[in-house]
Amino acid sequence: MMNSGVSLSDMVLGFFEEVEEQRQEDGNDEDGDGDESISNAMGNRAFWEMEHQLLQEALDRNSSAESRIRRDTEEAVRSIESEGLVCSCLNRMAKEKCRNCFLRHIAQRLRDAGYNSAICKSKWRRSPDIPSGEHSYVDVVVDSKNGKRSPIRVVIELNFRAEFEMARATLEYNSLVGRLPEMFVGKSEKMKNVVKIVCAAAKKCMKDNKMHMGPWRKHKYMQSKWLSTPERITPGPLVPAMAVTDRPPKIRASMLTFDLHCTAVEVV
Repeated sequence: MMNSGVSLSDMVLGFFEEVEEQRQEDGNDEDGDGDESISNAMGNRAFWEMEHQLLQEALDRNSSAESRIRRDTEEAVRSIESEGLVCSCLNRMAKEKCRNCFLRHIAQRLRDAGYNSAICKSKWRRSPDIPSGEHSYVDVVVDSKNGKRSPIRVVIELNFRAEFEMARATLEYNSLVGRLPEMFVGKSEKMKNVVKIVCAAAKKCMKDNKMHMGPWRKHKYMQSKWLSTPERITPGPLVPAMAVTDRPPKIRASMLTFDLHCTAVEVV
Protein backbone atom coordinates (compact mmCIF):
# COMPACT_ATOMS: atom_id res chain seq x y z
CA MET A 1 0.00 0.00 0.00
CA MET A 2 1.25 3.47 -0.90
CA ASN A 3 1.90 5.94 1.91
CA SER A 4 0.80 9.04 0.01
CA GLY A 5 -0.63 10.34 -3.25
CA VAL A 6 2.77 11.69 -4.24
CA SER A 7 4.32 8.21 -4.40
CA LEU A 8 1.51 6.96 -6.61
CA SER A 9 1.78 10.06 -8.80
CA ASP A 10 5.49 9.42 -9.24
CA MET A 11 4.78 5.84 -10.30
CA VAL A 12 2.11 6.91 -12.79
CA LEU A 13 4.31 9.59 -14.32
CA GLY A 14 7.26 7.19 -14.49
CA PHE A 15 5.13 4.59 -16.23
CA PHE A 16 4.06 6.95 -18.99
CA GLU A 17 7.62 8.18 -19.45
CA GLU A 18 8.71 4.56 -19.96
CA VAL A 19 5.88 4.06 -22.47
CA GLU A 20 6.98 7.17 -24.36
CA GLU A 21 10.61 6.01 -24.43
CA GLN A 22 9.56 2.61 -25.75
CA ARG A 23 7.37 4.30 -28.39
CA GLN A 24 10.33 6.33 -29.61
CA GLU A 25 12.53 3.24 -29.76
CA ASP A 26 9.90 1.44 -31.84
CA GLY A 27 9.21 4.47 -34.02
CA ASN A 28 10.63 2.84 -37.16
CA ASP A 29 8.05 0.05 -37.06
CA GLU A 30 5.52 1.36 -39.57
CA ASP A 31 3.36 -1.79 -39.47
CA GLY A 32 2.10 -1.01 -35.98
CA ASP A 33 1.01 2.59 -36.48
CA GLY A 34 -2.69 1.85 -35.93
CA ASP A 35 -2.17 -0.21 -32.80
CA GLU A 36 0.27 2.38 -31.49
CA SER A 37 -2.28 5.19 -31.88
CA ILE A 38 -4.88 3.18 -29.97
CA SER A 39 -2.36 2.36 -27.27
CA ASN A 40 -1.36 6.01 -26.95
CA ALA A 41 -4.98 7.11 -26.69
CA MET A 42 -5.68 4.55 -23.98
CA GLY A 43 -2.55 5.54 -22.12
CA ASN A 44 -3.44 9.22 -22.35
CA ARG A 45 -6.92 8.60 -20.98
CA ALA A 46 -5.58 6.48 -18.12
CA PHE A 47 -3.07 9.18 -17.19
CA TRP A 48 -5.69 11.91 -16.87
CA GLU A 49 -8.13 9.67 -15.02
CA MET A 50 -5.40 8.87 -12.53
CA GLU A 51 -4.46 12.54 -12.15
CA HIS A 52 -8.07 13.46 -11.39
CA GLN A 53 -8.26 10.68 -8.82
CA LEU A 54 -4.99 11.68 -7.15
CA LEU A 55 -5.97 15.35 -7.03
CA GLN A 56 -9.40 14.66 -5.57
CA GLU A 57 -7.91 12.40 -2.89
CA ALA A 58 -5.36 15.07 -1.97
CA LEU A 59 -7.97 17.84 -1.80
CA ASP A 60 -10.40 15.74 0.24
CA ARG A 61 -7.95 15.32 3.11
CA ASN A 62 -9.07 17.97 5.59
CA SER A 63 -8.40 18.23 9.30
CA SER A 64 -10.66 20.09 11.70
CA ALA A 65 -8.01 22.83 11.97
CA GLU A 66 -7.91 23.31 8.17
CA SER A 67 -11.71 23.49 7.96
CA ARG A 68 -11.88 26.02 10.78
CA ILE A 69 -9.17 28.24 9.29
CA ARG A 70 -10.76 28.06 5.82
CA ARG A 71 -14.12 29.11 7.26
CA ASP A 72 -12.61 32.06 9.12
CA THR A 73 -10.52 33.11 6.11
CA GLU A 74 -13.58 33.12 3.87
CA GLU A 75 -15.38 35.21 6.48
CA ALA A 76 -12.46 37.68 6.49
CA VAL A 77 -12.62 37.92 2.70
CA ARG A 78 -16.35 38.59 2.76
CA SER A 79 -15.84 41.23 5.44
CA ILE A 80 -13.20 43.03 3.36
CA GLU A 81 -15.48 42.83 0.32
CA SER A 82 -18.31 44.52 2.15
CA GLU A 83 -16.12 47.18 3.80
CA GLY A 84 -13.78 47.81 0.87
CA LEU A 85 -10.01 47.35 0.90
CA VAL A 86 -8.15 50.08 2.78
CA CYS A 87 -4.74 50.56 1.16
CA SER A 88 -2.08 52.10 3.39
CA CYS A 89 0.74 52.08 0.83
CA LEU A 90 2.58 55.26 -0.08
CA ASN A 91 1.98 54.46 -3.73
CA ARG A 92 -1.59 53.21 -3.77
CA MET A 93 -1.55 52.44 -7.47
CA ALA A 94 1.34 49.98 -7.20
CA LYS A 95 0.07 46.49 -8.03
CA GLU A 96 2.32 44.57 -5.67
CA LYS A 97 1.79 47.07 -2.86
CA CYS A 98 -1.98 46.72 -3.10
CA ARG A 99 -1.67 42.94 -3.01
CA ASN A 100 0.52 43.21 0.07
CA CYS A 101 -2.11 45.37 1.76
CA PHE A 102 -4.74 42.76 1.05
CA LEU A 103 -2.55 40.04 2.55
CA ARG A 104 -1.96 42.25 5.59
CA HIS A 105 -5.70 42.63 6.11
CA ILE A 106 -6.27 38.88 5.91
CA ALA A 107 -3.39 38.04 8.25
CA GLN A 108 -4.41 40.69 10.79
CA ARG A 109 -8.05 39.63 10.82
CA LEU A 110 -7.01 36.04 11.43
CA ARG A 111 -4.79 37.25 14.30
CA ASP A 112 -7.76 39.16 15.69
CA ALA A 113 -9.67 35.87 15.58
CA GLY A 114 -6.97 34.28 17.75
CA TYR A 115 -4.73 32.63 15.16
CA ASN A 116 -0.94 32.79 14.91
CA SER A 117 -1.09 34.21 11.40
CA ALA A 118 1.54 36.10 9.40
CA ILE A 119 2.54 37.20 5.92
CA CYS A 120 5.06 34.84 4.39
CA LYS A 121 7.55 36.04 1.81
CA SER A 122 9.50 33.33 0.04
CA LYS A 123 12.55 34.05 -2.09
CA TRP A 124 14.67 31.68 -4.11
CA ARG A 125 17.86 32.01 -6.07
CA ARG A 126 18.42 31.36 -9.73
CA SER A 127 19.57 27.87 -10.62
CA PRO A 128 20.33 26.11 -13.92
CA ASP A 129 16.71 24.92 -13.99
CA ILE A 130 14.69 27.92 -12.83
CA PRO A 131 15.00 31.73 -12.56
CA SER A 132 15.04 33.54 -9.23
CA GLY A 133 11.79 34.78 -7.82
CA GLU A 134 9.71 35.67 -4.79
CA HIS A 135 6.13 35.16 -3.68
CA SER A 136 3.95 36.35 -0.80
CA TYR A 137 1.07 34.58 0.87
CA VAL A 138 -0.43 34.05 4.34
CA ASP A 139 -0.03 31.19 6.78
CA VAL A 140 -1.32 30.08 10.17
CA VAL A 141 0.77 28.08 12.65
CA VAL A 142 -1.22 25.78 14.91
CA ASP A 143 0.38 24.20 17.98
CA SER A 144 -0.18 20.47 18.41
CA LYS A 145 -2.74 19.48 21.04
CA ASN A 146 -0.34 17.52 23.21
CA GLY A 147 2.58 19.91 22.70
CA LYS A 148 4.93 17.06 21.79
CA ARG A 149 4.59 17.17 18.02
CA SER A 150 5.86 19.97 15.82
CA PRO A 151 3.42 22.83 15.13
CA ILE A 152 1.18 22.45 12.08
CA ARG A 153 1.59 25.03 9.33
CA VAL A 154 -1.48 25.87 7.25
CA VAL A 155 -0.82 27.68 3.96
CA ILE A 156 -3.35 30.22 2.65
CA GLU A 157 -3.07 31.15 -1.04
CA LEU A 158 -5.87 33.47 -2.12
CA ASN A 159 -5.41 33.05 -5.87
CA PHE A 160 -4.41 29.41 -6.06
CA ARG A 161 -6.17 28.15 -9.18
CA ALA A 162 -4.91 31.07 -11.27
CA GLU A 163 -1.32 30.12 -10.41
CA PHE A 164 -1.70 27.03 -12.62
CA GLU A 165 -3.86 28.37 -15.45
CA MET A 166 -2.15 28.81 -18.80
CA ALA A 167 -3.01 29.74 -22.34
CA ARG A 168 -3.33 27.12 -25.09
CA ALA A 169 -3.54 24.28 -22.58
CA THR A 170 -5.16 20.97 -23.48
CA LEU A 171 -8.77 20.31 -22.53
CA GLU A 172 -7.59 17.59 -20.15
CA TYR A 173 -5.27 19.97 -18.30
CA ASN A 174 -7.91 22.71 -18.09
CA SER A 175 -10.38 20.20 -16.69
CA LEU A 176 -7.90 19.18 -13.99
CA VAL A 177 -7.03 22.77 -13.05
CA GLY A 178 -10.74 23.56 -12.91
CA ARG A 179 -10.98 21.22 -9.92
CA LEU A 180 -8.52 23.30 -7.91
CA PRO A 181 -10.02 25.64 -5.30
CA GLU A 182 -9.88 29.33 -6.08
CA MET A 183 -8.49 29.84 -2.59
CA PHE A 184 -6.26 27.15 -1.08
CA VAL A 185 -6.26 26.60 2.68
CA GLY A 186 -4.36 23.53 3.77
CA LYS A 187 -1.39 22.00 5.50
CA SER A 188 2.00 22.33 3.82
CA GLU A 189 2.05 18.58 3.16
CA LYS A 190 -1.26 18.87 1.34
CA MET A 191 0.11 21.76 -0.71
CA LYS A 192 3.15 19.66 -1.56
CA ASN A 193 0.98 16.81 -2.87
CA VAL A 194 -1.29 19.06 -4.94
CA VAL A 195 1.60 20.98 -6.52
CA LYS A 196 3.35 17.73 -7.46
CA ILE A 197 0.22 16.33 -9.11
CA VAL A 198 -0.64 19.47 -11.11
CA CYS A 199 2.95 20.07 -12.22
CA ALA A 200 3.12 16.50 -13.55
CA ALA A 201 -0.05 17.27 -15.51
CA ALA A 202 1.44 20.54 -16.82
CA LYS A 203 4.50 18.66 -18.03
CA LYS A 204 2.38 16.20 -19.99
CA CYS A 205 0.20 19.04 -21.33
CA MET A 206 3.21 20.84 -22.76
CA LYS A 207 4.58 17.60 -24.18
CA ASP A 208 1.29 16.72 -25.87
CA ASN A 209 1.12 20.21 -27.36
CA LYS A 210 4.76 19.93 -28.48
CA MET A 211 5.52 23.14 -26.62
CA HIS A 212 8.49 24.13 -24.50
CA MET A 213 7.71 24.19 -20.80
CA GLY A 214 8.66 27.55 -19.32
CA PRO A 215 10.89 27.33 -16.23
CA TRP A 216 8.23 29.17 -14.20
CA ARG A 217 5.92 26.20 -14.83
CA LYS A 218 8.33 23.59 -13.49
CA HIS A 219 7.69 21.72 -10.28
CA LYS A 220 10.77 23.12 -8.56
CA TYR A 221 9.70 26.71 -9.26
CA MET A 222 6.09 26.21 -8.16
CA GLN A 223 7.22 24.36 -5.06
CA SER A 224 9.51 27.24 -4.11
CA LYS A 225 6.54 29.62 -3.88
CA TRP A 226 4.91 27.92 -0.91
CA LEU A 227 7.26 25.24 0.37
CA SER A 228 10.62 26.97 0.67
CA THR A 229 11.51 28.52 4.04
CA PRO A 230 9.84 31.95 4.03
CA GLU A 231 10.42 35.17 5.94
CA ARG A 232 7.44 35.33 8.30
CA ILE A 233 6.22 38.88 8.93
CA THR A 234 3.68 39.73 11.61
CA PRO A 235 1.32 42.41 10.24
CA GLY A 236 1.16 45.77 11.97
CA PRO A 237 -2.05 47.55 13.01
CA LEU A 238 -4.48 48.16 10.19
CA VAL A 239 -5.14 51.71 9.04
CA PRO A 240 -8.67 52.78 10.03
CA ALA A 241 -10.93 53.48 7.06
CA MET A 242 -11.59 57.03 8.28
CA ALA A 243 -7.87 57.86 8.06
CA VAL A 244 -7.78 57.31 4.30
CA THR A 245 -8.94 60.38 2.39
CA ASP A 246 -8.44 59.07 -1.13
CA ARG A 247 -9.75 55.60 -0.65
CA PRO A 248 -9.73 53.62 -3.92
CA PRO A 249 -13.03 52.53 -5.47
CA LYS A 250 -14.60 49.44 -4.00
CA ILE A 251 -13.65 46.35 -5.96
CA ARG A 252 -16.70 44.61 -7.35
CA ALA A 253 -15.14 41.28 -8.25
CA SER A 254 -15.04 38.59 -5.58
CA MET A 255 -11.78 38.60 -3.70
CA LEU A 256 -11.95 34.82 -3.53
CA THR A 257 -10.77 35.16 -7.14
CA PHE A 258 -8.46 37.96 -6.04
CA ASP A 259 -6.38 39.60 -8.75
CA LEU A 260 -6.14 43.25 -7.70
CA HIS A 261 -5.36 45.78 -10.44
CA CYS A 262 -3.75 43.07 -12.57
CA THR A 263 -4.09 42.80 -16.34
CA ALA A 264 -4.36 39.31 -17.78
CA VAL A 265 -1.22 38.25 -19.59
CA GLU A 266 -1.06 35.28 -21.89
CA VAL A 267 1.61 32.91 -20.62
CA VAL A 268 2.42 29.39 -21.70
